[in-house]
Amino acid sequence: MTTRERAYARANNQRAAQYTELWIIGRPEDIAAMVQVASASGRLVYVSAPTLMGGDDTRQRRYLRLRTN
Repeated sequence: MTTRERAYARANNQRAAQYTELWIIGRPEDIAAMVQVASASGRLVYVSAPTLMGGDDTRQRRYLRLRTN
């Protein structure tokens, strides 16, 4: 592995370590509370639109990306 390849791999690992990605499933009011707390703490980077679980299940699924530092 060349020096350039090592530097590139290290930079990619550092970028990946800056975020935590989560899929959360729950009631809409519980998810809203989690998103509000993450937003207030300054860690929320991205939150997806709610997706229904389907059938007669009233829960929702959302994707969150949070800063780790």
